Amino acid sequence: MTVAHYAAEQAHLPGQAQLDAQKPIRDVNMERAEGFTELERIAIWVTDRVGTMQCFFLIAIWTAFWLAWNTIGPQQLRFDPAPAFVLWLFISNLIQLHLMPLIMVSQNLQDRYAELRAEADFEVNKKAEAEVA
Repeated sequence: MTVAHYAAEQAHLPGQAQLDAQKPIRDVNMERAEGFTELERIAIWVTDRVGTMQCFFLIAIWTAFWLAWNTIGPQQLRFDPAPAFVLWLFISNLIQLHLMPLIMVSQNLQDRYAELRAEADFEVNKKAEAEVA
């Protein structure tokens, strides 16, 4: 590469003033963390814990224990005799009905985060394209 060729290449590059004038690349993770209300933080905390296989297994084991104890446990120690199984089913359905909106809230928050990431990617792509062109 000759000096003239190098100088011609450098003339096409943006100057330091242009680089300083460009707005910095966004930190979408920070924007995401700062943009949540307290209720949204609670919803994320709950769905992060409930939406795990550990929670699924815990509920499955508890349900199996509940049904087994009240079916084959000592008669005087059964706390939920046979007709009351309906109560357990009702309670589990209530839990599901309460968790469904939390899951949807969490999905909406994740969607917002995905949009922020897409916008940040687009900005990076525009800057890269401007530098190449």
